Amino acid sequence: MFLHSVTLDLDKCKGCINCIKRCPTEAIRVRDGKASIISELCIDCGQCIRVCQNKAKKANYDDLSVLDNFEYTVALPPPSLYAQFNNIDDQKIVLDALKAVGFDDVFEVAAAAEIITAATERYLTRNKGRLKYPVISTACPVVTRLISVRYPDLLDNLLPLITPVELAGKMAKKRASEKTGLSPDKIGCIFLTPCPAKVSAIHSPIGTEHKYVDAAIAINEVYPLLLKEMKKLGAELPDQQPLAGAVGLGWGIIGGESTSLKSTDKHLAADGIDNVIMVLEDLENHRYGLEFVELNACSGGCVGGVLQVENPYIARAKVNKMKSNIKVNDEPLDDDYVKLMWDKELDYNPAMELGDTMEESFERFTRLQSLIESLPGLDCGSCGAPTCAAFAEDVVKGNAEVMDCVVLLRRKTEEIYKRMESSFDSVGFSNRTED
Repeated sequence: MFLHSVTLDLDKCKGCINCIKRCPTEAIRVRDGKASIISELCIDCGQCIRVCQNKAKKANYDDLSVLDNFEYTVALPPPSLYAQFNNIDDQKIVLDALKAVGFDDVFEVAAAAEIITAATERYLTRNKGRLKYPVISTACPVVTRLISVRYPDLLDNLLPLITPVELAGKMAKKRASEKTGLSPDKIGCIFLTPCPAKVSAIHSPIGTEHKYVDAAIAINEVYPLLLKEMKKLGAELPDQQPLAGAVGLGWGIIGGESTSLKSTDKHLAADGIDNVIMVLEDLENHRYGLEFVELNACSGGCVGGVLQVENPYIARAKVNKMKSNIKVNDEPLDDDYVKLMWDKELDYNPAMELGDTMEESFERFTRLQSLIESLPGLDCGSCGAPTCAAFAEDVVKGNAEVMDCVVLLRRKTEEIYKRMESSFDSVGFSNRTED
């Protein structure tokens, strides 16, 4: 069962329609004055969290108390974390601060990202000409789940490699187990997450049956604690030496993954959920002659995650500055990329299908087209659905009534009034008062 991290607090919901208009999979409805989330359609992108003025949408994640569940804990900081702080030239002081707040060790996700970069190179090179192009990065779980829901024809384009986060967890557990002698189940790998989608991804990993990451803490929750410890550390010599180089740090911003590939210059990088959808629709229509596509649902890349602190554009500049101060890590890949490939295929999620069978879907589609033609096409959201087309789908699926459309209801009311008025006139009544 897929565990969603985006949840709704009904007590705070005022029934406005801001969220339904911004959801990329039209997974939200407003009924009886309260919003509801259609679980099968939700991809945990966090767009509703961004736009909800009443704070009714929120992300579920762990807090630091989760460290008490393990005998030994390893922090997994993403490349985007370092860009949340000012006046740092590299990641050293942040790594030390993580230990100061309670973690026993730190393993950089950026280091795992460099291994995934090398694995991607080998995958593209060794399978050149045999792949379905363009190959689409699976680093952003929002994009991967969006494709499984809305773009099934692109499922074969997905890069079948585990994510840097999962690889980091796997490597961290192995290293900690060798160091401490503890079994992996007593070692907690805790990811510092920039977004709710990655919380969902660690609980329900994409492309693998194995789970190597045990919990996720939001960056904006741990940020003030890290900042406090960093001020204490000051100019002290760092204890934790970074493993990652410039390539790994670049994964925190859009373009960092694709531009690090040397095997092809036929690549594209797009960020922001609306731009991602535009690119995916063009890819379905075979409009690009590309070999690799990097997509990130958040503006600017992971630095733009809804659980971040810093302005994403300022954070992007910080990452670029840090990259200029850090060497490229040229150490060879230890493991063959085959060991990093998915062991479970990603299936199409038929949540957008109209029916359970071809016959039912066709019958409902016919009704749907007829209903759409009768609707006003205003996409006003007053019915609780984001568009007239989405409302028509709700009706044919039995989840709404035609008269939930206020425009049709008004028309029907006016027709009834006119018929009543005509009936009164025919029997000699008048709606005018005579002197």
